Amino acid sequence: MLTSPRPHSEIDLFRDVADEQWADWKWQLKNRITSVEQLARVIHVCEDEGEALRKGIAFRFGITPHYASLIDPEDPRCPMRRQVVPSTAEMYVAPEEMADSLGEDSHSPAPNVTHRYPDRVLFLLTHECSLYCRYCTRRRIVGDQVSPSNADLDAGVAYIQRTPAIRDVLISGGDPLAVTDSRLEYLLSRLRAIPHVEIIRIGTRMPVVLPQRLDVSLLEMLRKYHPLWLNTHFNHPFELSSPSTRQCMNRIADAGIPTGNQTVLLKGINDCPVIMRRLMHELLKVRCRPYYIYNCDLSEGLTHFRTSVETGVSIVRSLQGHTTGFGVPTFVVDAPGGGGKIPVMPQNVISSEGGKVLLRNYEGREFSYREGKSEIHGDSCALCKPTE
Repeated sequence: MLTSPRPHSEIDLFRDVADEQWADWKWQLKNRITSVEQLARVIHVCEDEGEALRKGIAFRFGITPHYASLIDPEDPRCPMRRQVVPSTAEMYVAPEEMADSLGEDSHSPAPNVTHRYPDRVLFLLTHECSLYCRYCTRRRIVGDQVSPSNADLDAGVAYIQRTPAIRDVLISGGDPLAVTDSRLEYLLSRLRAIPHVEIIRIGTRMPVVLPQRLDVSLLEMLRKYHPLWLNTHFNHPFELSSPSTRQCMNRIADAGIPTGNQTVLLKGINDCPVIMRRLMHELLKVRCRPYYIYNCDLSEGLTHFRTSVETGVSIVRSLQGHTTGFGVPTFVVDAPGGGGKIPVMPQNVISSEGGKVLLRNYEGREFSYREGKSEIHGDSCALCKPTE
């Protein structure tokens, strides 16, 4: 694996690109790698990769020049390479795999809105991304270039307006930062005008794959819609090795936008306690809190990426006590069919009996803890007390 990103002047495809162009996010989008011929001028394409691209993998292919600079040109096992370059393994669909593994379509009461939890909804602003991750759970729609119309967005906003239980809206896609500032603001302004929407979140992989996108003008626009949170998506510590990515994360934090990271557990890429601990530490250094580690979903063509659930539990166990407490993410399995995120964490309660709880710490040592007596709040709690 590379020890640092490659300068674009050392990549054949981008050798003659000016620094000003490289720093322009619109240039990066326009010049994505989308063919095997272009890819061959960036890396030495192995036989399997070439076969996958020539046969035409069903899910769209595209890599930003920035992310291409993180890929080892000689090593087909490079963790960054395996996340974005197709392989023939994607052609295999296991019996348990589904197009819509999370049941998003069946939980959609309005166009592009998924309402799976009582107080929050997912809102898909676009089906486009700047880069197409090979493990994408929404590969059934992402990259189809048919994004929601204004009428679709308005219908989704109208559903939220008439559903006062919704206090949290997560804008996702595709990647919502793949659209123009004005397009994003069209939705943000309408959501912020709804009194019962307390917070808005944006889920994006741009700080990883196109950090140039988070420029001053975008961040100034986002600042108008606080309280706003940004969910990032780093899977490997090397994705934080680029100075432009670290500068991007610092710009976001300086704009008063809290960030939380969601990592997907991927076989042969980050299913290692040492790699995960390094990733969590690098995230904290750019003021980003580790939020979730997801087990890879049961979407079609992802068998080669999935690990055992025990692997995720073991990684979390290896973090507990060995890193900052808020640097330990929650490991979850997003239940097939729309069951939602189910935390699967190491069990530290061994037994509970006679007012004593037997607990196990991060070293494997056992301790007895005397419990207090529990009381049901009922009418004694000012917040729980029924109003007359």
